[in-house]
Amino acid sequence: MRNTCLGLVLGLFFLAGCSVSKKAEKSYANAEYDVAINQYQTLVKKNPRDPDLNYRLAEAYKKSNKIGQGMPYYRAAIQNGIDDEMAWFDYAQALKAVGKYEDAKDALNDYLLKASTPSIKKLAEDDLASLEKLDLLKDRESYYRVKNLETVNTPAAEYSPVYNKGDLYFTSNRDGGKVYKATGTGFTDIYSVKTRGAVVDLTSLKALDPIINDPGVNEGSVAFSPDGYTMIFAKGNTGKSSDAEQINLFFTRYRNGRWSTPRPVNVNEPSSWDSSPAMSPDGTTLYWASDRPGGLGGSDIYSATLNNRGRWVDIRNLGPEINTAGDEAFPYMAEDGSLYFSSNGHPGLGSMDIFVAKRQGGAMRVDNLGAPVNSEGDDFGLFLFNPTRGFFSSNRPGGKGDDDIYTFVNDDPNLKIINFHLAGTTVTPGVTGTDEILGNTKVRLLDEKDDKLISETFTGDDGSFNFQVFGEENYYLVAEKPDYFTTRIDFSTVGKTPDRSTLTELITNVTFETKIRLEKIIMQKPIVLENIYYDLDKDDIRADAAVELDKLAQLMRDNPEIEIELASHTDDRAPDDYNLDLSDRRARSAVRYLVSQGINASRMVARGYGETQLIIKEAQSEEEHQVNRRTEFKVTKYDKSKFIIEDEDQPGSLEDDEFDKYFKRGNGGEQE
Repeated sequence: MRNTCLGLVLGLFFLAGCSVSKKAEKSYANAEYDVAINQYQTLVKKNPRDPDLNYRLAEAYKKSNKIGQGMPYYRAAIQNGIDDEMAWFDYAQALKAVGKYEDAKDALNDYLLKASTPSIKKLAEDDLASLEKLDLLKDRESYYRVKNLETVNTPAAEYSPVYNKGDLYFTSNRDGGKVYKATGTGFTDIYSVKTRGAVVDLTSLKALDPIINDPGVNEGSVAFSPDGYTMIFAKGNTGKSSDAEQINLFFTRYRNGRWSTPRPVNVNEPSSWDSSPAMSPDGTTLYWASDRPGGLGGSDIYSATLNNRGRWVDIRNLGPEINTAGDEAFPYMAEDGSLYFSSNGHPGLGSMDIFVAKRQGGAMRVDNLGAPVNSEGDDFGLFLFNPTRGFFSSNRPGGKGDDDIYTFVNDDPNLKIINFHLAGTTVTPGVTGTDEILGNTKVRLLDEKDDKLISETFTGDDGSFNFQVFGEENYYLVAEKPDYFTTRIDFSTVGKTPDRSTLTELITNVTFETKIRLEKIIMQKPIVLENIYYDLDKDDIRADAAVELDKLAQLMRDNPEIEIELASHTDDRAPDDYNLDLSDRRARSAVRYLVSQGINASRMVARGYGETQLIIKEAQSEEEHQVNRRTEFKVTKYDKSKFIIEDEDQPGSLEDDEFDKYFKRGNGGEQE
């Protein structure tokens, strides 16, 4: 095989002894891709048939977000015998970036005839399948109208528009300054400009305070809390090789007319790229993109939940329905629960396309927004100004240069938005038997089909919670708090969706209400299982008893930290020894049933008490005897160490008082 001197260094293949410029190698290794492009171009002019040099030049273009310009160099590398199979896949991506879809198909088909690396072969097969769907995307009717926001855009980059309190915020390198050697352009800063929809007051345009914008560091995408006074933004890439790949999220609070000193958000992963933040409409969920280890591809979208101590906890990957082997970034959660994001892994028209993920009938459906929102270029960073209008970014042909901000209008005449909300309260039985508020409780919304987590939150001191739910779906609500039984109830929206043909407004809000009652765990306190009946002189588990024992099995699964005694009691209408033996057999039969449902036998003890613990002594009626004939359980052990603590420290976290000061839920904003 040719080119045996290749070795991997930050995605660049070279070894000492290969005829490659040391300066170019160093520039690439230091993430100075724009510098490396110029150096490799000089070398390629002297050695136009060298596959290694052509491939490295093409990769430098890709790393500097100019993959389309690398297309002829990928082709030259392949034609001259490059060994690295990834070159074929990258070549197809470059062809797509310049709108040559049929050529991209041909390149992938040619590669698949000789593919020998399973992972790259899978990427090529998936990409080819995506390309085969392009005609459907192109032919699909679209109600979107798109326009370049010319008053804001310049030949430099303007991207990631976000609207907040009458201002349009965006990121740009329009003011030049120190050159960022990865792209050959200036470092990016965050700007704001007064706007009414797409009507911009250009005289108000300004860069944010120096406390936010560092001239020697790239500032990236921003997101705001619902009150508009907390901002989360990406910051990193000083241009130094020591932190070439590291971008982190920071937060700042607007107080007394100025932004506070930015501090790292406690979701950052050391040495990873954490960027493009977004917050849910209620401010309790943070979404962002990260290339941290353990993901499904390049960059994936993650979420975290805000707890009552003001900390982001329960970090989770959104999974294969959203994330692919490619890159996903720039999430945005709309009021109706739709998640917009950009991806080059789902079937698309170009490098990065904008997609929307919606739950329908218990499943997540991901759709490409299609043209004209998407193009052969990078389309990303969507933000809705209202349900039918918004902004996004694109480097498509015909703009003012680099990334531009675009506005769009959705003229779909049949657009009817129904927002479903489930509002609830967590309570616990009080001393008098009436319910009392149980605050600071974690509540999870699960898909009833597979217990998959949909959303989670923490109740405030008032015990209230609110979830976005969706039509025609079944759910479980699971509430948990230390020293209380984790409790599960079901909820359904099936059959509760309004007839859209009768709706006259663009937006219809439907709110359901519920309550979750959590019992305090009291050691050795008997809890009666209702409706556990046995046939006369039998210990077999009847069908009606199995239903109730299934509930206990679920309680045991939801509360892995407890062990129980399961006890059976009889009435006093038979000899003592007979009743004791019968109750013991019944208790053991119930335990065996629970074991058959997956509950570890070591967590349970069966015990029959016969008639030794009558509730009603000298019972007369059948109803009174039935009260005495009961099955009950009591907690004999509670291992609190097995209870998952939701606010364990995460890398990059702040002290609790810092989060309380800047981020705790319920803090009102302070205006200038």
